[in-house]
Amino acid sequence: MGEAKRRKTLGMPSKKNNIKSKEDNSPRLFEWLPLTINQRDSFMKLSIKASWFGIGGLVLLWVVVRFIGPAAGWWTLADSL
Repeated sequence: MGEAKRRKTLGMPSKKNNIKSKEDNSPRLFEWLPLTINQRDSFMKLSIKASWFGIGGLVLLWVVVRFIGPAAGWWTLADSL
């Protein structure tokens, strides 16, 4: 008896089923829209992370324009006349 038949007769899962698949079986947001709940959650996590990087970049740009640029003599501030 082959391994696959033996597993089938004993009710054991096959080796193919043990491999974790990347298939998303979560329900769709809308039936007509090909996006699932897991994809929505992943997009939300990605957008939150991207927004924090954007906020950090904005703060860094502000520090360079307000403090580092004038201290290095790259430009003078308009309000320091």
